Amino acid sequence: MVSVDGRRTLDPDEVPDPAELAVTVLGSGGTFAGPDNACSGYLVRGGGTAVLLDCGPGVLSSLQSHMAPTELDAIVVSHSHPDHWGDLPILRNALHYVLGHGGMDLYSTRETLGLLEGVFHDGVGGAFRLHAIADGADRRSIAYSADTGPAWSLGRLGDGIDLGICEATWLASDGFDVDDLHMSAEQAGRLARQDGVARLVITHVPPTGSVSLAVAEASEAYGAPVDPARIHHTYLA
Repeated sequence: MVSVDGRRTLDPDEVPDPAELAVTVLGSGGTFAGPDNACSGYLVRGGGTAVLLDCGPGVLSSLQSHMAPTELDAIVVSHSHPDHWGDLPILRNALHYVLGHGGMDLYSTRETLGLLEGVFHDGVGGAFRLHAIADGADRRSIAYSADTGPAWSLGRLGDGIDLGICEATWLASDGFDVDDLHMSAEQAGRLARQDGVARLVITHVPPTGSVSLAVAEASEAYGAPVDPARIHHTYLA
């Protein structure tokens, strides 16, 4: 375990205490999977519950380094872009046809649920129970921002966020004009500081990007060290 300024990160071979609220990175690649990193996928554990947050290409393989798919209690898909759910049809087939596991709860937006129903030629019945995402509250909180652009920030999910996972697809110096789609590392850090996020982890850096430069840019804007989302590492809220 590494502890910096009270922020604790577990190594890949460490298992979080069930009493902790923890996020294990299964993949953090933006747009497409790299040779050693899947697309977006995070294993959220706490209080004896395990939830898969996003299931991009390559995530199902990474998940099995930590638990069997049948041990999941639920799946949450953030939005409709396929780099955030591309492994879901494979997971569905594994659960339905091979593992004999049915009725897993799947939460997403109504748009995404409608899209997924169209992906499976025989529907999603028998593998998933579909639920439209609704707001909720808990004692400790993890907030996840994926493909949002700077007009949307973690603070819109509520106050007192303990752990924020935010995309940082570009560097401010790249000069990309995609404000309606993705954030730069500087924007991720600045907005997290404004929203009072206690700990920030940046993700969704493409394989062609520089994680170290993104961390430096986000940390400067955040005013404190920022963690990169490292595959198979677990971040404690």
